[in-house]
Amino acid sequence: MKKTAGIHHITAIVGHPQENVDFYAGVLGLRMVKQTVNFDDPGTYHLYFGSEGGKPGTIITFFPWANAYQGKIGAGQVGVTSYVIPKGAMPFWEERLERLGISFAKEERFGETNLLFEDPHGLQLELVEREAGEVNHYESGSITPEVAIKGFGGATLLSARPEQTGNTLVDVMGLEKVGEEGDLMRYRAYGDIGNVIDVKQTPLGRGQMGVGTVHHIAWRAEDDQDHIGWQEHVRNQGYGVTEVKDRNYFNAIYFREHGEILFEIATDPPGFSHDETPETMGEKLMLPEQYEPRRIQLTESLIPFEIRQIN
Repeated sequence: MKKTAGIHHITAIVGHPQENVDFYAGVLGLRMVKQTVNFDDPGTYHLYFGSEGGKPGTIITFFPWANAYQGKIGAGQVGVTSYVIPKGAMPFWEERLERLGISFAKEERFGETNLLFEDPHGLQLELVEREAGEVNHYESGSITPEVAIKGFGGATLLSARPEQTGNTLVDVMGLEKVGEEGDLMRYRAYGDIGNVIDVKQTPLGRGQMGVGTVHHIAWRAEDDQDHIGWQEHVRNQGYGVTEVKDRNYFNAIYFREHGEILFEIATDPPGFSHDETPETMGEKLMLPEQYEPRRIQLTESLIPFEIRQIN
């Protein structure tokens, strides 16, 4: 029985890249660990934000489509992306969001308090305090390691067939069903972050891909050998799974589970520092070898942005 440690990364579609960077680097204090392009559409950025070292389980990635149509959150998508913060950090984040004019609500769920809010493009986010997870030592303005986001807490999945999605989480991905509350079923992976998955039990109308929606959720594989084992495992469970795709910072396979959510399985290595130093990650546009000859053309077509600190 194969078991994933939890979420590797989550990838979403957003609007203007400067608004995206201002929110995730500025407001949330995440580190931009890589700026590159969508390998399947090099005229679009692919921006990565995470912890100081860009560890799996901390990475949210974006395809910014400025002036694109707004999507609709619904079945077949991740509905809420959850971030975990240190115990005692919630008052800091409440004050910060209020000071920056970001509306939020608080919700009790499974014995925890969740702070719910949206990014500028409509993605639904939440913060939850937990002991587990390494301290994030990346500092940004007034965000210190004592309050900094450690990585993903998990996600809420919106499924067209909730029971079948739950079966996929247990039988294919190796999570454990750990609870039920209201309209949510909770599952847990063995890792210390990105490990708590809630599945909404009432099917919603089908989501529509566009700005403000999650494109896919990626799960962790230990290395290339484990990754090939995952590919065989998923195929043996009756799912159509892609060939291995080299994403430069990890290898990836994809399949769509029966609730219509796009799942990826990604390798932990090689990570984000193999083409930049750990100190300079995210400072400049990095292109895969096949697009390097087009650097000037691509740079001229991409919307410029700057990383701005917000105290």
